[in-house]
Amino acid sequence: MGANAPHSVLIVEDDASFRARFHRILSDTGNYRIVAAVDCVTAALQVVRRRTRELEADTCLDLLIVDLGLPDGNGLTVIQETVHLHPQCAVMVVTVFGDEEHVVKAIEAGASGYLLKDSGPEQLLGALDDLLGGGSPVNPMVARLLLNRMRSAPAQDTPEAPASILSERETEILTLVAKGFSFADICRLLGISTNTVKTHVFRIYRKLAVNSRSQAVYEATRLGLIDS
Repeated sequence: MGANAPHSVLIVEDDASFRARFHRILSDTGNYRIVAAVDCVTAALQVVRRRTRELEADTCLDLLIVDLGLPDGNGLTVIQETVHLHPQCAVMVVTVFGDEEHVVKAIEAGASGYLLKDSGPEQLLGALDDLLGGGSPVNPMVARLLLNRMRSAPAQDTPEAPASILSERETEILTLVAKGFSFADICRLLGISTNTVKTHVFRIYRKLAVNSRSQAVYEATRLGLIDS
């Protein structure tokens, strides 16, 4: 994707009014290209898989906006399939569920952002900019919940990291991700193609047993593979 090209977005939301709202907010900016706006897991997976089969560079998904409660299943399924087939895709959950179980499961599935549906247009767009820039924006209430969970978790010793778990290039790419560089930035800095970056990121995810950029950075830092 070129530097000024709009981000390709898949919207998965069963409430027609919210789906139309997200579509309108993103379209009005000119920074996003809605490739599909669907209302269920089945339709979402069809889009995700179809765009994987098409080998054109512009078929990659840059952003998934997904609800968790869908009429034919759980949005977690969509998240997992998307981050597996499109590892460069940033995932933003927008939902009514703000409890610990839903939040933790969404992050474990591969979400890097989590907002509640009462978020206004400016908050949504700001969070998406942050997400696509490598951040992990979350609703303030959700952030407080996660902090409380971390505070109550028992302390654990930092495990020793296998010295060769990541290659030199994988470590270089993940370090840039941790510093907030986008995949497009990394392509330019390292002089490599988008597909090469995607391949390295997929291998990083597999080696660290994670599903998202934020999880990869967290796990690599915890293991001492990259500097915090």
